[in-house]
Amino acid sequence: MVSSEHTPIIDGFAVVADIGGTNARFGRINLETFELDRIQVFPCADYLNLTDAMIAYREQQDVPLEHVAIAIACPAESDSIQMTNHHWQFSVQGTKRALGLKSFIVLNDFAAAAMSLVTLDKKEQKKIGGGHKHDDAPKAVLGAGTGLGVGHLITLPNGDVMPLPGEGGHADWAPLNEKEWAIYEFLSHRFEGRVSAERVLSGPGLENLYQAIAAYHDRPVPPLRAKTIGARALSGCDAIAVEAVEQFFASLGSFAGNLALTLNTRGGVYIGGGVVPKLLPMMANSEFRARFEQKGRFCNLAESIPCYVITAEHAGMRGVAQYLKQRLQHRAQRKQTA
Repeated sequence: MVSSEHTPIIDGFAVVADIGGTNARFGRINLETFELDRIQVFPCADYLNLTDAMIAYREQQDVPLEHVAIAIACPAESDSIQMTNHHWQFSVQGTKRALGLKSFIVLNDFAAAAMSLVTLDKKEQKKIGGGHKHDDAPKAVLGAGTGLGVGHLITLPNGDVMPLPGEGGHADWAPLNEKEWAIYEFLSHRFEGRVSAERVLSGPGLENLYQAIAAYHDRPVPPLRAKTIGARALSGCDAIAVEAVEQFFASLGSFAGNLALTLNTRGGVYIGGGVVPKLLPMMANSEFRARFEQKGRFCNLAESIPCYVITAEHAGMRGVAQYLKQRLQHRAQRKQTA
């Protein structure tokens, strides 16, 4: 979690954005009501850098760029930002100067996803399996998209919330049965000896699973995009696609359960990203929850922790807006007590 400066009190509107490896989503937020409008999505590949995309948003939406807060899919702990799954890189202060911004906040995308959890209502989260959440307990959030993002959210003694960004998606993937060891061997040859969770639990990860499972069954298949694999699995017309999605959910359950144990996330484990919501019809009957709870001596703890799929639109932008809102509230409180 990092900002380029102390955020001043500002009136009117700000621009918020959720920058992923594939798309950059921009919106305007009302700083009194915190309602989003002027939402526009730009393919990252269409722009040389973030500055060009921000200028395009300003021109196409006729929205001034003064106060900007963005969530981005990479570590955001210094002035130098380098995206993990895209070529964009920039200086926070350099971008602020180049665009003449009055303030510019940069937040890791899963720190923003964690912040979004406090904005969700019951209709925007679908519970998977059992468990009961404790609202003030730590929460975990993960999301499969272009990559695999991970974050946590903790509640502070004063009632504020603090996101804990991380790079848990790049932890090692652990196979648990014969077929998974075969998948691991296939992928370890492809990725020079190391298989991270992201190589399995992401859009490209689903593509990897499709190829690895086809090889396991000695059935050559053409490379397919994740969108096509998902559609074939949902229709039931492709047995390898069905098995790939089933394997995806089994491994996702194991990974999510590991996150739950890591920080005792009795506040729940929340799943976002672009992949899972599209495959939701197959999740309930998958091994996801069984693998989530399959934690040996700590299965009782895992069983007590609930899981939710985030179905809200633009959760990342809402999260970075919530972070901005909390910063502004702190600033106002300091001014009142000064």
